[in-house]
Amino acid sequence: MITLNNVSLRRGAKLLLDKATVTLNPGEKVGLVGRNGAGKSTLFALLNGTLHEDGGDFSIPKVWRMAQVAQNMPETEESATEFVIAGDTRLIELRQALEAAELAEDGMAMAHAHVDLADAGEHDATSRAQALILGLGFKVSELDQPVNSFSGGWRMRLQLARALMCPSDLLLLDEPTNHLDLDALVWLEAWLKRYAGTMIVISHDREFLDAVTNVTLHIEHAKLNRYGGNYSSFELMRAQQLELQQASFSKQQEKIAHLQKFITRFKAKASKAKQAQSRVKALERMEKIAPVLADAEFTFEFKEPQNLPNPMLAISDASFGYKVDGVNKVIIKDVNKSVLAGQRIGILGANGQGKSTLVKTIARTMPQLAGTVTEGKGLNIGYFAQQELDVLRSDDNPLEHMIRLAKDLGPNAAESGREQDLRNFLGTFNFAGDMVKQAVGTMSGGEKARLVLAMIVWQRPNLLLLDEPTNHLDLATREALSMALNEFEGTVMLVSHDRALLRAVCDEFWLVGRGEIKPFDGDLDDYQRYLLEESKRLREEAKMEEAKSVSVSVSEVAKPTVSIAVEPEKKPVVQTSEQRKLESAKRQEINARTKPLKKQIEQAEKSMAQLQTEKTQLESKLLDPVSPQEIADIGKKLKVINDELTALEEKWLGWTSEIEAIESQVS
Repeated sequence: MITLNNVSLRRGAKLLLDKATVTLNPGEKVGLVGRNGAGKSTLFALLNGTLHEDGGDFSIPKVWRMAQVAQNMPETEESATEFVIAGDTRLIELRQALEAAELAEDGMAMAHAHVDLADAGEHDATSRAQALILGLGFKVSELDQPVNSFSGGWRMRLQLARALMCPSDLLLLDEPTNHLDLDALVWLEAWLKRYAGTMIVISHDREFLDAVTNVTLHIEHAKLNRYGGNYSSFELMRAQQLELQQASFSKQQEKIAHLQKFITRFKAKASKAKQAQSRVKALERMEKIAPVLADAEFTFEFKEPQNLPNPMLAISDASFGYKVDGVNKVIIKDVNKSVLAGQRIGILGANGQGKSTLVKTIARTMPQLAGTVTEGKGLNIGYFAQQELDVLRSDDNPLEHMIRLAKDLGPNAAESGREQDLRNFLGTFNFAGDMVKQAVGTMSGGEKARLVLAMIVWQRPNLLLLDEPTNHLDLATREALSMALNEFEGTVMLVSHDRALLRAVCDEFWLVGRGEIKPFDGDLDDYQRYLLEESKRLREEAKMEEAKSVSVSVSEVAKPTVSIAVEPEKKPVVQTSEQRKLESAKRQEINARTKPLKKQIEQAEKSMAQLQTEKTQLESKLLDPVSPQEIADIGKKLKVINDELTALEEKWLGWTSEIEAIESQVS
């Protein structure tokens, strides 16, 4: 186990841990949380041996193997596959031992090395590495491409795959989701759930933490507080603690009342079936943890738009993409969509399918390749680019950005353009004192993101285009953004891998994929299932391609140089009477053992179909104008149905697995 007993830890002059004590047990999956600057990354440095405690006792089992994602950008001409295989340090050591034995012509050492390599998984190292690479979103055609041919974000994915390749007892992950889109994120969650060792992860994605952790370690006031359960459990327990602190709680009453007001308002507006229920659940969570949200050090709000054109946009027969050497590269075609006032649209799709291309085209930073995009009169777009420096100047400071923006907007600005007013405005986004004069290029990702948000708020938009706005935001700022978007009176179009944000904000989803945009009729749980099915389909296609490639290469090697050998026709295998009896006995045994399971599966499927019908009927009622009380009653009934469906689905999967196990045992 890992133990810290009265540990003090400094980073420079700052005391980050002051006599902190905690124990982490083998096999636990720990979410490490705390405000920016609280000391999360410093604690990681203690765990990996980069730093040493300044006081107290720290211990970690010496025999534990440790893996973590290297933060440096890899520079190598190695292929993606070979680079990831090199993450298996044990395998690489054994390969080197074999080479040394071969050079020394030491037969005994060579024999030992071959046995050790077999134990270390030499036979399937390539397939294991490629499974990790494909799972993180790469294409089959990219497996043998050199690492240097990929952009920075993709190289960091390779660093993550390399860390996962390493056999380990302790896995340290510092913001592993930053460079991932939603399909890769879903795959990573599934992989980490199967990880057998101890894991400690720093992340600002609350749904990711909920999915992969069972312990939460909170750094606050230079202490380590351990909570049993995932991040949502931690939020609830912390909210209860804050409620008990009456002095603090009394100061929060105004903010809590404000929260309750908009929670009630937006619950009453819920009108879409599955998406509305997701949103209601997100708002219910905010209701429960109101003290935590009110205690947050950072909040903001979008100004009321000056007008709301309807429709905001009308897209007709459009094609979106870009030009390569003067030739149009179409990513999405035949788009016919309208964007209405007040819509809240989540844009889903795998990486490379065109989500950012769609947003950039609407934001006017790219022209459409065909068709028309008609803007409503008075449309005012607030655009958050995935790469903040697309809208920021690295040499300028926040104040210069705001002065330039105020001059461009003139009387349309939300606030006065006087320098002191601009300083005050920046202060509300935590740019205080000398920070307003700090060059943007020297700022952290989170600070740049806050500056972009400040500039968007200042512009008083009626249409928000947000492309991965949470990539560099901590949990508190993400919650602040979620609250601000819920209160925003205009239209929102959101691309994000933060499912908590998508659930809380979006009423409907568009799916971008295979060259088209279509409505996604479901919620994010349905989308996760869709992604897993797509991932499985792609893996099977990759295996088929690999099998074809091997078959072709084998046949090429087997070709004679002079003559062609024709194999004699194989005679069909005729079973003996004894063999037929044996096969019949196997079938009877399988039928006898699986019959009750199949009966249970049949009953479960009937129940699931009946529940699904009831669910559809209830959801259809939400499409009609109903009172808030009726919405609440329908929501309760839907929760019961969803719980029953989930339980039945789990049983169905269990029975199906049992049948497969029986069939494999008997055969």
